[in-house]
Amino acid sequence: MSSQTSDLGFEAELFKAADRLRGNLEPSEYKHVVLGLVFLKYISEAFESYHAKLAEDDYADPEDPEEYLAENIFWVPVEARWSHLRDKARDPNIGKIIDDAMVAIEREPSNEKLKGVLPKNYARPTLNKEMLGDLIDLFSGIDMRGNATEARDLLGRVYEYFLSGFASSEGKRGGEFFTPRSVVKTLVAMLEPKQGRVYDPCCGSGGMFIQSENFIEDHGGRRDDISVYGQEINHTTWRLAMMNLAVQGIDAEIKWNNEGSFIRDELPDLRADYVLANPPFNISDWGGERLADDARWKKYGTPPKGNANYAWLQHILHHLAPRGTAGVVLANGSMSSQQSGEGDIRRAMIEPLFDEKGNQIGGDVVDCMVALPGQLFYSTQIPACLWILANDKSANGHRDRRGEVLFIDARQMGHMVDRVRRDFGDSDIEKIAETYHRWRSKEPEVQYKDEPGFCASVDLETIQKHDFVLTPGRYVGAADETDDGVPFEEKFGTLSAQLSDQFASSQKLQSKIRSLFERLN
Repeated sequence: MSSQTSDLGFEAELFKAADRLRGNLEPSEYKHVVLGLVFLKYISEAFESYHAKLAEDDYADPEDPEEYLAENIFWVPVEARWSHLRDKARDPNIGKIIDDAMVAIEREPSNEKLKGVLPKNYARPTLNKEMLGDLIDLFSGIDMRGNATEARDLLGRVYEYFLSGFASSEGKRGGEFFTPRSVVKTLVAMLEPKQGRVYDPCCGSGGMFIQSENFIEDHGGRRDDISVYGQEINHTTWRLAMMNLAVQGIDAEIKWNNEGSFIRDELPDLRADYVLANPPFNISDWGGERLADDARWKKYGTPPKGNANYAWLQHILHHLAPRGTAGVVLANGSMSSQQSGEGDIRRAMIEPLFDEKGNQIGGDVVDCMVALPGQLFYSTQIPACLWILANDKSANGHRDRRGEVLFIDARQMGHMVDRVRRDFGDSDIEKIAETYHRWRSKEPEVQYKDEPGFCASVDLETIQKHDFVLTPGRYVGAADETDDGVPFEEKFGTLSAQLSDQFASSQKLQSKIRSLFERLN
């Protein structure tokens, strides 16, 4: 693999090249064309690489689909292999050839997971067949025949970068299937999902799972140390997720139905060690009127029918294991709203809940609140926040944090990547995650300290005085002013002189206005 392909700029250049071929196709339509071909390239290259390895083994049959199952490699029939598509790239019937390849892959019994997932409408008359040939030529230039792990990582990065690029192109609609990578990385860095079950009830294109797996690998773990579960209401987005996870080599149980996690929970008995979620903000048509007496609301209260924010929080808590932790992206209003009982639900989540014998049976589940800067998301300019929830704050490998909440105000962090969108850099993510880790650490040598304007550890009594509002700005105070080196006496004299000049100017202006009015009379 060339050094070029190990550079993050490679994905950007490839995306630009692919985007130049788009013509007048809408990004929302074009993304399925492109991502389907990236997926086909990935599984074909993975297959052919292992096929060549089996061909060198006297005891293996490279044409036996069973040989590939143990390696989590999809069986690719001859007519679906990239070499076949590359040879036919300039065939006038290339659209039908691609569709037939997708059908052949789904038809294989060993590829059960891909049934109904792959796009199969490349032959439609409105799709420029010369453009399809150009895309095949473009992707044929990616050399994937080296190290299998590097190959997977490269095309995985390409797929995810393309998802991000299309989300940016689509704007608001793009946010429905893609959470910005830096936001996902922040949540994952804070929660550190190293082992157990990871769940996302509104999983979009699967970014939370991918970053969780990447985190494990970066910290010396194995991908199969976690099990992945999710649900998605949008069938098109579910297909993107299934292809994305397959390209990344992640085995996952992702469910789809058109009613969603509230109305038809596909994983009712799941209790996850980690929940990572970016639900749609402030949705009003979530089916609350059909779920007034649902068991999920018994502990903290029935969420309002006109806003799903607290339904999402309680659905997530319902699926959280006794020692589980969750990271949830929500609109800022969720931290302070008092409408339709939301304030009462928030209070119940903050205060400990005891049974008649004095045993804590719930409540005190809010561990940390993070206020995010604006313009982070493709889908909305509404400011957002992170809720970090913990079912057991008594220890769970960390210090006892009961009766405390950490507040982090990150509104001034990040950098503008273009005119309309902000992003976190690695140092921003590290600062937020490290602050949280220091705060909850039980190690005596790890010291946490409040930082005015950025973070504060706050007790329950103080939160009560603020009427259980969880906006970090209320608690972190003002940042320390940087000393500019000018002595106070000198600074005061200058300001006093400026104020006197402004008063004089104001008096002159008043006199002039009075004079004009007198002339009119």
